[in-house]
Amino acid sequence: MPSVVKINVLTVPTEQREVLEQRFASRAGAVESSDGFEWFELLRPVEGTDQYLVYTRWRSEEDFQAWMEGPMKAAHQGGGQGGQSGGGERPKPAASASTVWSFEVVQQAAPKKA
Repeated sequence: MPSVVKINVLTVPTEQREVLEQRFASRAGAVESSDGFEWFELLRPVEGTDQYLVYTRWRSEEDFQAWMEGPMKAAHQGGGQGGQSGGGERPKPAASASTVWSFEVVQQAAPKKA
C-alpha cells in the first residue's frame, strides 16, 4: 500500500511569516510520535508567492485521519477547552487561507549509497 502525502498550502502575509515559523518551531515533536507518521517539512516560499507548504507523509489515509481527529484537533483547540471563550488567549492564525492537497506516493527514490 503506498504512503499518502498531505500538503497544507498556507497563504501567509509577509508580516506574519516569522509568527508562522515560530509557531511551527514551538510545536516540534507534536506529530512525530503519531502512529503512521513518516515525514514532515515546512517549506518557506522563496519568490513569486506568499504560500508556505506544510508537507507530511503518512503510512495510510487512515493514519492521517486518526491524527487529524485526535492530536491535531486537540492542539488546535488550545488545551482542549474547545473554545474561543478564553478571554482572547487563542492567537489569531498567521495564515489568511489554507488548502489541503492529497497525493499517493507512486514512485520515490533515495540517494545511492557508495
